[in-house]
Amino acid sequence: MGWYKDWFGTRYYALLYGHRDEEDAARWVRSILQRWSPAPGSALLDLACGRGRHARYFMEAGLSVTGVDLSPQSIAEARRSVPGARFLVHDMRVPLDLGGFDLVTCLFTSMGYSLDPEDDRAVFRTVAGSLRPGGRFVLDFMNSSLVLDRLVTEEVVLRDNVRFHISRAVVDGVIIKRITVEDGAESHLFEERVRALMPEDLERMATDAGLVVEDRTNGPDLRPFDASRSERFVLWTRSKDPDRC
Repeated sequence: MGWYKDWFGTRYYALLYGHRDEEDAARWVRSILQRWSPAPGSALLDLACGRGRHARYFMEAGLSVTGVDLSPQSIAEARRSVPGARFLVHDMRVPLDLGGFDLVTCLFTSMGYSLDPEDDRAVFRTVAGSLRPGGRFVLDFMNSSLVLDRLVTEEVVLRDNVRFHISRAVVDGVIIKRITVEDGAESHLFEERVRALMPEDLERMATDAGLVVEDRTNGPDLRPFDASRSERFVLWTRSKDPDRC
């Protein structure tokens, strides 16, 4: 299962990344809805949905939302927080048998966790197989080249009297983040490993899966992607539509 099995469902993960708040999620959803204008009732699949912070706003916008995540703890919280959506514990590398979706989202750097590139290619195949003809898929990933250039090797973060000592290194193209948590008398060690996938890697996997690349932007503000300045790489794609030239 990898490092994420022991990390994502913990309260420390939620505490460390809690600054990515509800307003951030709302901005992402507004941007996606603005760009694609889905009809009310459109079916949306939220891959690596976490605790459902994006799913909430998609549902409030009138979409029919399904969220999947590997973490049972995150799915349990999502079900409590967004009872009107459907949430499943599921590995997004594995094909879904849930019918066709009009939209698929994968937000907040939720790929590159495995050393095997085939795992990421499998996600794109899952997406392509889940979309209806002409359906849309948006992927949000870090701008790996900028992250590598500006890598912060050591930092300390304090959240609610919990101390996170974070160290970062790059080994064979993998960004390794080691997180030591000091919570009173308790101490815990967690790790994140993400392959520094480049935009061209992600685009190639998308097209190999049969998706059509429509655009590349920086985060939810929809500005064009700039490899030297953008903090995020957002890939906008669609499935092929036989009725569309």
